[in-house]
Amino acid sequence: MIAMQYNFPLPADYDMTIIDRRIREKGPLLDNLPGLKFKAYLTARKGDAITGSRQNFYSPFYVWQQEEGLSDFICGPGFAALTESFVRPRVNTWITWHAETSEDIRSAQFATREVVAIDAETSLAELRAKETETAARAISNGEALASVAAFEPTHWTLVRFRLLAEAPKVPGRAGLQTYNVGHLSLPGLA
Repeated sequence: MIAMQYNFPLPADYDMTIIDRRIREKGPLLDNLPGLKFKAYLTARKGDAITGSRQNFYSPFYVWQQEEGLSDFICGPGFAALTESFVRPRVNTWITWHAETSEDIRSAQFATREVVAIDAETSLAELRAKETETAARAISNGEALASVAAFEPTHWTLVRFRLLAEAPKVPGRAGLQTYNVGHLSLPGLA
């Protein structure tokens, strides 16, 4: 599996209802997209007390079952339309160590994403085992509705992603971005 996210930072005075409307209209178009485990349509608003965001963002997060799904999407008409509306974004991708969803994933209202540098001295095998266990535990203990641990070996970063039913207790801590979930595209949606 591959995790993917692109990010559109938007001006402080940007009318975020434009993004909300886009999510409502375009979000269902990717329900049941071949190869997609899930796509979370994420936003954050500057000064929002719940997300603690310092900036406006539109930042969808995807988990793909196979790389062909990612490739077909990026090369397809949906992504082309997105780049016409905004710009072609830098697409961050991570090789997934663990991606799990709960049966209640559809009730996700919030998401968190943390990107952490992987130190050159870190044992990748040990890090993989630890992050996989932590991600799985987030589902089994009911802390998260989806939990992803993944890494990328170009810049050596780790991503921890969670979908949540309730806002995190500490949304604005360093390195952690909290988002609102506008829509989830999942297999099995009609």
